[in-house]
Amino acid sequence: MKKTLSILLFLSIALIGTSFFAQSILVGKKDTKVTSRDTIKKIKLPEKETIITDSVVAYKGKFKPYKKSARASYYANKFHGRRTASGRVYDMNKLTAAHKTLAFGTIVRVTNATNGKSVVVEITDRGPFVRGREIDLSKKAFFTIASSSGAGYINVSMEVLQK
Repeated sequence: MKKTLSILLFLSIALIGTSFFAQSILVGKKDTKVTSRDTIKKIKLPEKETIITDSVVAYKGKFKPYKKSARASYYANKFHGRRTASGRVYDMNKLTAAHKTLAFGTIVRVTNATNGKSVVVEITDRGPFVRGREIDLSKKAFFTIASSSGAGYINVSMEVLQK
């Protein structure tokens, strides 16, 4: 019994030691290139053709009206971290939405009818399954365009990106 424990202990120490050794060999110093602020240029894109969401992704194309009068709601806490119908994990802090018929990956601009604020979302799930509602927005997308934080649904217009 003591002999097997000592052998297991020796093997685990040897395994840990070799992993540290291999890691130190494989990880070398990476070459870093410093860029001065003068060389960074801001590119101005035409607003009608390009929409920037989450400060990362730029979409080119024109938005075509899909529905002028619709009701949008949001889904958040209960589904956060679960898989959506498209297979992606739902994150309530991303700009995504659920729609019954639009294809997954469709880019939609949703505009609040009362205050004119709009948000660009990607369809990643199916729903909403409440009568009278057209689109379910993620919590971040909903409260980006909502007038008050107490609202459960808002009247919106929807436009689909045509590439």
